[in-house]
Amino acid sequence: MTSGDLRNKVREYVDTADVRLLKMLEAIAETYENEVNEPIFDEDQYQILDSRREAHIKGESKSLSWEEVKRKIQSLESGTIKQL
Repeated sequence: MTSGDLRNKVREYVDTADVRLLKMLEAIAETYENEVNEPIFDEDQYQILDSRREAHIKGESKSLSWEEVKRKIQSLESGTIKQL
């Protein structure tokens, strides 16, 4: 089902909804809006990410290309290596 199809289906529900269903839909929409605006990480987590990013930029940390990551994951899945 495409997003357009889903919107049309929801509109059908809204067009025929009683007050109870409309209140439920409103509560869902408000909860969604509140969650979307909440930060994903707290301040401590952002500081950790920033320090790791700085270390990466300075070349002070080990990093892998996507190809290397994919190979390591495939090796893990096949049992070739035990850990990253």
